Amino acid sequence: MSPLTSPLHDRHLAAGAKLADFSGWSMPIEYAGGGVLAEHAAVREGVGLFDVSHLGTGTVRGPGAAAFLDSCLTNDLSRIGPGQAQYTLCCVPDGEPQAGGVVDDLIVYLHGPDDVLLVPNAANAAEVLGRLADAAPAGITVEDRHAEVAVLAVQGRRALQVLELLGVPGEIGYMSFVTGTGGGAAEVTVCRTGYTGEHGYELLVGADRAAELWDALLEAGADLGIRPCGLGARDTLRTEMGYPLHGHELSRDITPVQARAGWAVGWRKPAFWGREALLAEKEASPARLLWGLRATGRGIPRPGMAVLDAAGQRVGETTSGTFSPTLKTGIGLALLDASAGIAEGAELSVDVRGRPQPVEVVRPPFVPSHVR
Repeated sequence: MSPLTSPLHDRHLAAGAKLADFSGWSMPIEYAGGGVLAEHAAVREGVGLFDVSHLGTGTVRGPGAAAFLDSCLTNDLSRIGPGQAQYTLCCVPDGEPQAGGVVDDLIVYLHGPDDVLLVPNAANAAEVLGRLADAAPAGITVEDRHAEVAVLAVQGRRALQVLELLGVPGEIGYMSFVTGTGGGAAEVTVCRTGYTGEHGYELLVGADRAAELWDALLEAGADLGIRPCGLGARDTLRTEMGYPLHGHELSRDITPVQARAGWAVGWRKPAFWGREALLAEKEASPARLLWGLRATGRGIPRPGMAVLDAAGQRVGETTSGTFSPTLKTGIGLALLDASAGIAEGAELSVDVRGRPQPVEVVRPPFVPSHVR
C-alpha cells in the first residue's frame, strides 16, 4: 500500500525535502540547504515551521461529550475550561491484556461540554477513535476528521512575531487555543503548545487551505529567518526536552507510571480506562522508571541499547537516543530497573555496538525549556 501524503506534499517536494515513511505517511525528514542541524538551530534560536498533518484529528460531540471522554482518558478534564487544551492518555482498559498500558497519548481541545476535538498520533488515531466510538453512549458521535484537517506547527522564540505579522492571534496562554483568520485561510485554530520546548503554536486548518497558510507563514517569517523543518529535527528537539514518543517511552508495555507521566493522570477521578491497574502499580511502585542519559564520552545512545552498571550488568534499555545539536553530545532516554537503586548522577554505560560508552543519569530536560 502506498503511504498517505499530507496536503502539503507538493510544497515539500518543491523544497527538496527528504521524505520517509512515518506511521504510513510520506513525511519530510529534513530539507535541502542545511538538514537536521540547521533546522534544529532555527527552532532553538529563531523560528521553524513544521508540517505535522500526519497527526490524527477527530471530534467527539453530543450531550455530555466531555464528561464521557473524562470517564475514558486519564487526565482530569474538569481542570480546564472551554478554550483550553490538555495532554492526556488513552490506556488499555481494566480487564483487557496489558491493562494500564498506553494505546496513545494525545491532545484534547475542549470547545465546550458537548464539543471536543482530539489530536492523537498518526499510527494510533484509528484505534483511539474506534475505541471511543464503541464506548460512546447514544447521542454522542465520534468522527474521524483526519482527511479534512491539516496541522502546522510554528515553533521557536520568534513564533509569536510570525503570527502577528500574519494577523493570526498568538497572545494566548500556554495550552490555550482560539479560532481566527489569517494568511488567506478561512479559519485557523491556534493552540499555544508544541513538541520542541520552545514558545510555539500548532495551527489547525482545513486541508484545502493548508498550502495557502504554509506559503503565508514562510513569507511572513522570511525576515525572521523562518525555516521549514522536518521530523528529524522534531525528534532531536523533543529528545532534548525528554518528551515521550509513543512506541518508545509510552506503549502497551510501558505505563504512565513507568514513564513518569503520572502528572497526566487524574488519580482522584472515579473512572478512566486502566485505572485499577495503574493505581495498583503506583501503590506497589513500578519495576522500572524512565531516566535521562547524557553521554560523557563520544558514544551516542540509540533506541534499544542495553544500559549497564559499573559491573557490566544490564540494568535497563534505552528507549530513545540521538546526538544533541544544542549540547554537542549524545543523549538518550532509558527505562532502568528500579531494583538497581539508580539515582540522578549515577555513572552507567550504554552498549553501543559491543562497546560500553559512559553516560551520566540525569533528569530531563537536557536543555532549559522555554515552552511557557
